Amino acid sequence: MESGWRWPRRLARAALRPVRGRDLALHAAAITFYGAVAVVPVALLAVWATGLVAGADRVRRLAGHAIETLPDQIGADRAAAALIDAGLGLTPLFALAALLPASLYGEGLRRAFGSVARPAPPAGRLIGWRGRLLLLPVLAAAPALLLSVLLTLPLTTGLVGEGGWAGGLGVVRSFLAVWLGLTPVLVWVFRVVGPARPDWASTAVVGSFTAANLSGFLHGFVLFCSLPLDLGVPFGGFDGIGAVVAVLLWLYLFHVIVLTGYSATLAGSARWVRRATGGADRPIAPVVPAGRNRDRERIVC
Repeated sequence: MESGWRWPRRLARAALRPVRGRDLALHAAAITFYGAVAVVPVALLAVWATGLVAGADRVRRLAGHAIETLPDQIGADRAAAALIDAGLGLTPLFALAALLPASLYGEGLRRAFGSVARPAPPAGRLIGWRGRLLLLPVLAAAPALLLSVLLTLPLTTGLVGEGGWAGGLGVVRSFLAVWLGLTPVLVWVFRVVGPARPDWASTAVVGSFTAANLSGFLHGFVLFCSLPLDLGVPFGGFDGIGAVVAVLLWLYLFHVIVLTGYSATLAGSARWVRRATGGADRPIAPVVPAGRNRDRERIVC
């Protein structure tokens, strides 16, 4: 029987094995491109839908607690306030127009997830549209997820403002709120949006662990925004360009974590299948359209 520490090490090696030789940096950069296109439309649609459900005044009041605590060194507070106002002011026509670039994120995730499978599945037909359509349930659930985070803000930001031990407790509450909000999103993305079909147990465990890492990473980004940095120095004094590049860099690192988490999900699922079948090595196969060669399109972790 494996020792308590040997199993996590073996799982970590197995998780990183599919991305070796696949240029993880390049695929993370590809998702970052899709994410850069989709991040603002996704945020606008989430705020707009939440405003329809909970009321614009309530959303503005709850979001105001977070805006007050955001650092203002690089304008994070002003950007968040403008985003909330723009989202609550969307018309149905503008919301429909934002849906197309927002759904592009699903295409980017599905294409990049296929790159960490061994062997990589064929592109197939309509892979982009499949990814976009499978992301729509996440957008539909955005009001519930965003509202659950917003409802924790009054107490959380109050604790952070007090400083000391209370401030630390506020950071912990904020971490937990983001973690719990991201977990169902990642479970859906890993299990449904990706081309493979890992088992639910492995997806839930690794997806939750990845969500915890992303929550800490996002809080680190807030800390980064509070540092007295002159982001325009490498760009001839253009602070706006420096701020955009900094956000893209953090978005890129965000997707490195997501890709690694998906790879770990496939590795954990393959291990679970081997144990459940008495050691037989069974691949994790993607959902293949009818009429295609399923054996040729299996994904082996």
